[in-house]
Amino acid sequence: MPKKRSGGGLSTTQQAAKFLGVSVLAGAVMAGIALPAAGALGLAAKGSVQGFDDIPANLKSPQLSQRTRILDSKGNQIAQVYSRDRTVVDLKDISPYMQKAIVAIEDSRYYQHGAIDLKGVLRALNKNAVSGGVAQGASTLTQQLVKNYFIEEAGDDPTKVAQATQQTLGRKVKELKYAIQLEEKLGKKKILENYLNITFFGEQAYGIEAASQRYFSQHAKNLNLQQSALLAGIVQSPSRYDPVNDEAEATKRRNVVLERMAQLGDISQAEADKAKEAPLGLHVTQPKNGCITATKGAGFFCKYVENVFLTDATFGKTREARAKLWNQGGLTIRTTLDPQAQDSVQASIKDHVYKADSVAAAATLVEPGTGKILAMGQSKPYGYNKNETEYNFSVDRDYGGSNYGFPTGSTFKPFVAAAAIEGGKPATQEYSAPYKMNYPSPVQQCDGKQWVNTDNEQVENENESEVGPYQMKKAMAKSINTYFVQLISDIGLCPVVKMTDALHVHQGDGSKLPQTPSIALGAIGLSPLTMASAYATFADRGMYCTPVAIESITQKVGNEQKSLPVPKSTCSRAMSEKTADTINTLLRGVVDSGTGQEAGLDDRESAGKTGTTDARKNAWFVGYTPNLAGAVWVGSAKQNIEMTNITIGGVFHSEVYGADTPGPIWKDAMTGALEGKQTESFNLVDIPDEDDHDKGNGNGHGRNGDDTGGLIGGLIGGNTGDGGTTNGGNNGGNSTPNPTFSLPDGFIQGNGNGGNNGNGGVRG
Repeated sequence: MPKKRSGGGLSTTQQAAKFLGVSVLAGAVMAGIALPAAGALGLAAKGSVQGFDDIPANLKSPQLSQRTRILDSKGNQIAQVYSRDRTVVDLKDISPYMQKAIVAIEDSRYYQHGAIDLKGVLRALNKNAVSGGVAQGASTLTQQLVKNYFIEEAGDDPTKVAQATQQTLGRKVKELKYAIQLEEKLGKKKILENYLNITFFGEQAYGIEAASQRYFSQHAKNLNLQQSALLAGIVQSPSRYDPVNDEAEATKRRNVVLERMAQLGDISQAEADKAKEAPLGLHVTQPKNGCITATKGAGFFCKYVENVFLTDATFGKTREARAKLWNQGGLTIRTTLDPQAQDSVQASIKDHVYKADSVAAAATLVEPGTGKILAMGQSKPYGYNKNETEYNFSVDRDYGGSNYGFPTGSTFKPFVAAAAIEGGKPATQEYSAPYKMNYPSPVQQCDGKQWVNTDNEQVENENESEVGPYQMKKAMAKSINTYFVQLISDIGLCPVVKMTDALHVHQGDGSKLPQTPSIALGAIGLSPLTMASAYATFADRGMYCTPVAIESITQKVGNEQKSLPVPKSTCSRAMSEKTADTINTLLRGVVDSGTGQEAGLDDRESAGKTGTTDARKNAWFVGYTPNLAGAVWVGSAKQNIEMTNITIGGVFHSEVYGADTPGPIWKDAMTGALEGKQTESFNLVDIPDEDDHDKGNGNGHGRNGDDTGGLIGGLIGGNTGDGGTTNGGNNGGNSTPNPTFSLPDGFIQGNGNGGNNGNGGVRG
């Protein structure tokens, strides 16, 4: 006995046999092809039989594209993105009215025929012959489902879409064969469920659940009679019967559906008449698609997540494969974004920099030890209107950021210090650090070559009063440019490059740092995310962790949820714990008594560094506690605004510094993000203060004298605290001066260490 279909009617074999006799006619009806002669019919039939036999046996149902939900770390939705707005639901979650309405208007004999409605074909042929055209089609719901499968498989490729919808006999033959197969395999209820989930209802809504939400702001299971009739009527021509744009036309179409339902006995005539009198009752929900609709100002973070997905090989070997998976959707992406931290960042930026200001601000917070990005925000909202931007100032170019990042100024100096300390230089290392000097030359590079200052390039400190000698602690606190240029010249460029490589510090376009001494002063463009992640290494005592934004992803496949692999943070040791602890001690001094005092946190230990670039086009503060690191940048995205005599966030600045604009943003953002969080302490090291020597430790340094070198060195060093400069002599002794006159305390007390090129006159 031939196997019967689950939907009743003829077996597959019988369907195929009858198909050979009528497929050409059916195809002609569907495609609108005129068949004037029996000879032509015979040729077409022959071709159809051959084509039918050549069609692959199995039709694979495509994974329907659906919405993707992007969540924060607590499970709250940030945004939803989709190429097609669709939420797949079971038939039991679709109103019975809707099920009856779509069958009534699209395929009223659905439960009586198989994959092909032979009566419908003949009826359509007769009507079309009378009209001389194609007045009526005869596609069953099953055939329409197959057609929608082809369209879905084509995705957004216009060539494939055209092939999937072309009105040719060959396509109709393929459609009919697969319709027979679906009837055999799925049965009527599942076909109806799939059809209602795949079909287009206009207004960007694919599937009945999305349509119900779009037009009536409710779930499909709650649709009433007149609402169901309206949606069923839209399917034939979503643009013509769009109730949002043409209420009258949509109403007429709805009433046609209601009348047809009454004729078929699905509802009574009285019910139909009453429903016809009802208003459309639209309660439209505007489409909310993409990162532009993200909550909590997280549009830029949302877009970063998308760019990570499209870039990382974890999600597919090629970008095309990753894009297909992204567009297919049905994903639930739980991210690392912490709502408390994100709220704090956005509130702080809003308080200090207005979106209409001529400059912008961006801030990113990262968790040391895990690499998790907890917050990312900026003053110019995500968008395409005035005072909005699509560029994410916090990240590299490949992830939606600016082309090159932004010069970091003195926030780069801790990397130079870390390289020096890791290589054995003490934190008490001293250099003359004059107010102004030529870049030292030559300087050793990694490839064995040397950088040479052929143009006599100069560097100077912020103020003329900043004159050395200085040791590292005070040089870091006061951000002395000439000190760090001398330091990088002393150790060479290669240790710095190796340190920045270990910290994954690279230019905003992804390229490596150039090997020139000017990198010590932050002349190269970097992103806030790069800076925050690098400084998080200091907080975690030397362990660098790559930044991550995604914690987990599940994908809905049919009725199942499948977990997808996600990129993990990779942690590696960038420097010794001792080096990191030393940097932490130096940078705590910056916020305690140096240039970053305005940024120091009130309720817990913090450390950080200010940075301001030439012509004040960029200002930075990058800092951290043991459990949170953050970077704040303020400047012009086009690097064309000098921040002098400028109003930012309603506050006038004659000159912008890293401390007075980015610093307070960082402080407020960190304070809110850490509220209620555990207070932790740094592992600090002992670095003697240069000021500890104020009371007499002047060292004579001289050439032609004896104890006088010690006397004068101690006198000047002890008094000024700037170190003696008087030279002692080759025979300089080792004595404590005993003057016969009185001077202020500490003015001359000291040990004179004369001798050949001895180190004398350092801060007394």
